[in-house]
Amino acid sequence: MAISHEQLLHVAHLARLELREDEIERLGAQLNDIIAAVGKVSELDLSDVPATSHPLDIVNVWGADEPHRSLSVEDALANAPEREGSSFKVPPGGS
Repeated sequence: MAISHEQLLHVAHLARLELREDEIERLGAQLNDIIAAVGKVSELDLSDVPATSHPLDIVNVWGADEPHRSLSVEDALANAPEREGSSFKVPPGGS
């Protein structure tokens, strides 16, 4: 299945791209090559391949979640321009 000139113009319009005619021809050829390459996957027998959301094992790189002391209220509010008790005081807002 190849992308037609009209489909390419439509996609360019949706993407808000202004393309010159030479760019349309070049991109059309490149998109058709991509579509052909992706289409080859449908020719493969993948019935014994398990479904996956990622081709590689995903490993969590975060450290263990261990509790530790946090800032005191005084330290947390030390640079606050204004405070009200143990809270930041902010101007009433909303737009």
